[in-house]
Amino acid sequence: MAVTTSQQISHYYNQFQNTDVTFTKEVIRALMLNTKQVFVKALGYQWPCIIYSSSMRSAKIITTMTQALKETLQKSKNTVSLRFSFIQREKTDPLAFFVSAKIAGISPYGDPQKGLSFLNLAFTQRPPDDLIERLGNILEANVTSQRRREERIIITPDSTKKLNLASKGAQVIVDNVPRKALLRDISFGGAKVIMPGIPQFLLNKPTTMNFFFEEPTETLTVPGKIVRFEAVEGRTDIAAFAVQFEESLTPMAYKMRLSEYLRPIKAPAARKGESGGTTQT
Repeated sequence: MAVTTSQQISHYYNQFQNTDVTFTKEVIRALMLNTKQVFVKALGYQWPCIIYSSSMRSAKIITTMTQALKETLQKSKNTVSLRFSFIQREKTDPLAFFVSAKIAGISPYGDPQKGLSFLNLAFTQRPPDDLIERLGNILEANVTSQRRREERIIITPDSTKKLNLASKGAQVIVDNVPRKALLRDISFGGAKVIMPGIPQFLLNKPTTMNFFFEEPTETLTVPGKIVRFEAVEGRTDIAAFAVQFEESLTPMAYKMRLSEYLRPIKAPAARKGESGGTTQT
């Protein structure tokens, strides 16, 4: 992944500081949040909690409101620290840090018998750049995936390298049969591939596409369906197929990969005419 500059981090903070990111399973996986090492701390004591959502200025957490916690919050005048912890690839130790906060509100959560409470935390300082970077990457990917959903990235040796694709190849699974495919272009909304198969039998069929990435090495699976095809001149055993992705099921990590690639293209004068660019559909 590309190194995020201090200028980019400042841009993230200025643009997204008040935007909440809900910590769904998909977001937790993309952020690599170490959920077992997250807790809220006050006066030297700590309590495990679940991060429900966070922005760069506040967070919402769920925790068990024990009598000890209530008494500690009274003594601390609702001043706490929220510990974030993230798994780091190829490193044994997680990345962990505290963010100072004041409790802005407490309300019951779910079944009252379980004693869970919803705590609204207002950060009392700007959070570390590591948190701004992670939340910013996700928020930027969501914005970019909507604004540039149909913008195609032509797969060339240059774009393959910049996307950190392992190769131009992909795997398309139709009717539980995996097929090797050659990528022609990809976007947030779909992909065009060349692969074997009788077009009339594959049209409108649900698909699962597997993309193979490097840095870090991972396989990202995107559900969709084949919506159209084109014949390949001189070949009857293969065709070019257009796959439309299921937007709600497109992995966040896939969106982040494409968003990172498209980020420098926002300066047209510096990128115009380069191979591996984009075309607007």
